[in-house]
Amino acid sequence: MSLRLPRVLLALVLCVLLAGCSSVGGGTAPVRTTAPATGQSTGDATAEAAAPTGTSGLPTVRAADLPPEARRTLALIARGGPYPYAKDGAVFSNFERILPRKERGHYREYTVKTPGESDRGARRIVTGRNGEIYWTDDHYESFREVITDEN
Repeated sequence: MSLRLPRVLLALVLCVLLAGCSSVGGGTAPVRTTAPATGQSTGDATAEAAAPTGTSGLPTVRAADLPPEARRTLALIARGGPYPYAKDGAVFSNFERILPRKERGHYREYTVKTPGESDRGARRIVTGRNGEIYWTDDHYESFREVITDEN
């Protein structure tokens, strides 16, 4: 009987520790989304639930509804360039962890010209090795999955 109590306490302590460890950094990061109508970043669960989602679980936008500069960038990507910015086609590392997690090198980023900006601006198209396409107009704060006619 005297050995049973310490074993039970040890098992209880281990369960508490393991439960605590699994919740520290083990959960998913909150996904920030952009409401399609306003373009405002939102963490509101009701707004997220109302937005249509693609295969990634992110809100979607039709390619035809993107700004004309983004559609031109998509056409350049389809042709394989030439690209106006030196960083176009560079590896996108997904440090923000908003896009689905993939191995390094899976994603590539392309600049979308922002009218009135003298630098690269905040707008990007990010493509994945499997043909997936994502749009951000706020420099990776939020993403929308681009739905094309092929999707």
